[in-house]
Amino acid sequence: MTRRSLFGLLPGFLSHFALHAQVPAQDVRNTNTPNTDTNFVMRSYASLSDWEARKRRLRLQILASAGLLPMPRKTPLHPQFSGRLERGDHTIENVRIETMPGYWLAGNLYRPSGRRGKFPGVLSPHGHWKHGRFENTATVSVPGRAISLARQGYVVFSYDMAGYNDTKQTNHVFGGKNEQLWSFGPLQLQLWNSIRALDFLQGLKDVDDSRIAVTGASGGGTQSFLLAAIDRRVKVAAPVNMVSGMMQGSCECENAPGLRLDTSNIEIAALIAPRPLLLVSATGDWTKNVPHVEFPAIQKIYALYRGAANVESVQINAGHNYNKDSREAVYRFFARHLLNDPEPARIVEQPFEVPDTEALRVSDGKKPPAGSLDYAGIFQHWKELLPPPHSARFSRFLLSTYLNVEWPDKVWSELHNGRVGLSRVGIEDRVMGQWIPGNSRLRTALVVHPEGAAAARKLPSVDRLVQSGRTVLLADVFQAGAAKAARNRSHKFFLTYNRTDNAARVQDILTALRFLNGQPGAGIDLIGIDTAGLWTLFAAAAAPLDLHLYADLSEFHGSDEEFQQSFFIPGIQRAGGLKTALRLAKPLPLESIVG
Repeated sequence: MTRRSLFGLLPGFLSHFALHAQVPAQDVRNTNTPNTDTNFVMRSYASLSDWEARKRRLRLQILASAGLLPMPRKTPLHPQFSGRLERGDHTIENVRIETMPGYWLAGNLYRPSGRRGKFPGVLSPHGHWKHGRFENTATVSVPGRAISLARQGYVVFSYDMAGYNDTKQTNHVFGGKNEQLWSFGPLQLQLWNSIRALDFLQGLKDVDDSRIAVTGASGGGTQSFLLAAIDRRVKVAAPVNMVSGMMQGSCECENAPGLRLDTSNIEIAALIAPRPLLLVSATGDWTKNVPHVEFPAIQKIYALYRGAANVESVQINAGHNYNKDSREAVYRFFARHLLNDPEPARIVEQPFEVPDTEALRVSDGKKPPAGSLDYAGIFQHWKELLPPPHSARFSRFLLSTYLNVEWPDKVWSELHNGRVGLSRVGIEDRVMGQWIPGNSRLRTALVVHPEGAAAARKLPSVDRLVQSGRTVLLADVFQAGAAKAARNRSHKFFLTYNRTDNAARVQDILTALRFLNGQPGAGIDLIGIDTAGLWTLFAAAAAPLDLHLYADLSEFHGSDEEFQQSFFIPGIQRAGGLKTALRLAKPLPLESIVG
C-alpha cells in the first residue's frame, strides 16, 4: 500500500476516510500502565532482521535511560592498591578506581597463583545483600565465588554497588526530578561504574580481554544483564535469579525513567544473543517460571542466530540465592565457554575460607582519597559530561531518543463530521481533533492549545486562520482538552515503564505532523499556544520535516526548575535541553502568524 493511498483524503478533505476500526476507542496509554509487577510476555520475532532492528533500538533506549548516549569521555582510572593477601592458590588485592574525576569505586581483585599467561576476566557485582561484596552466608557468598573462580583460573573483580561498603560518596538511593532531567541516579552511576570496571579488568596485563564474563545475583543480576546488553566486550553472562517476566526489580538502582518502555528484563537479557548466556533461576522467587516461560522465549532469539546451544537454563530448588548449587552451575558454564574445558560437569566447589571483612576493605574504608567530590560535586561533574554540539541530524536523533518519541512509519486516520482521529499503526494510541478543510494550495496549520481543540477554536487568531481559507487541524493531544482521562500513576517507578504526559504530547504532535505530511498542501505551519508552545517546540525539533514553527515560549529559559514545572521529561537536559531544541526548530514569534 502506498503512502498516498494510506494517508490521502479526497480533494477538499470532505470524504469519510475508510479505516475506522484502526483508531481505538480508548488510548492505550491511559488503560495500560505497566509496572514492575506486571506479568510481561516477550513478543515474537519472525526474522533475524526484525530482531536486529529491535535490538538496535533497545540498546539506544537503555543507553539514553542511563544517560550514556553518547558515551561520556573516559578519563584515567588511576587504580590504587592498598593491600594484598597471599593465599596459596590465589591472591586477593584491595583496589579502587576513579571512574570519573573525583569519584572512586572500590572492590577486590582475585587472581590465581602459581600460573602464567593470560586468564579470562570475570566482573562480579554483588546485589542487595546486607554486607554487599563481603556477604558470606549459605545463601550467598560473594567472596566465596570469587575465590573459587580465581582457583579455577580466572581474574575476578568484585566491586561495590553505590553506597555500599567502601563506595559511599553517594547513598545507594539518591536523586529526584532534578537529577532525572540529567539522567543521573543509582542505575546510571552503577552502570557507568560497571563499564569502567570492565575497562579496568580488560586493561590488566594478566587478563585476556577477549574472554570477559559477568555474573551477579538479584540486583547484581540486573547489573550483569544490563552491562552485557550494552557492552559487547562482555563475551559470556550469567545473571542469577533476576531475569523474569513476573518482577523487574524493586530498587532505584534497577529502575530509571525510560528503561523499560514497551519492554521487560526478558527482552533486555535477550540482547546478549548470540553470546553465551546462562539463566540461573530458583523455585522460591520470581524466577520460578524461567525454565518453561522466559527461557524458551529467549531461546527463540538465539535460534534466529542458529545459536540455540549458547543459551542455557538451570533452576535451583531454593529461595532467592546465589548459593553453592547456583555457583557450581555458573562455574561449569564459564569453563565450557571461557576455558574450553571438555568436561565441565566434573567441576565442584572446593571448601574456601573468606578473610575477615577488615582485611578486604580498601584503606580504612571510611573516606575516599583527598580531592574526592561530595554528592553535589559528583552531580555537577555528571552534568558537565555533556558532549559538544553535534550536527543537526545527530542532535535530532539524540533529542528523539531521550524524548522516547518516533516519526511514525504509518498513521491510521478517520474523519467524520469535522472530527479527525489518528493512531500509530500497531500502537493503539489515540489522537483526536477538529478538522477544518480548506484550500490545498495554501499551507496547512496544526494548532495545539493546552486546553485542547475546543479552546483553540474560540481564539480570534485561530478564526482568522480558518477565514483565510487554510486547512486547519486543531489537536487534542494527550491529556489535553477532550483527551483528558484517568491514568493510574500510583505505581512505584511509574516512569520506568511509562512516558510522561509531556513526552506523550510531543509524540501526538509528531503523529499529527506525519499525517499532515501525507496530505496535499503547500507546507505545514505548527502553532503552539500558551504552555503548548514547549510541546510544539520539541516536536518540531524532533521532526525530520521542513516546517514553520510559531510557538509561545513564555519567557522560558531552560533552567532545571523551569523544566520541572513546565516540561518535565527525564533526560531532556542530557539531550541538550532548550538550546538544542531552539537550534533545530528555529521558532518564529507566535504573533507573526496569529496576531
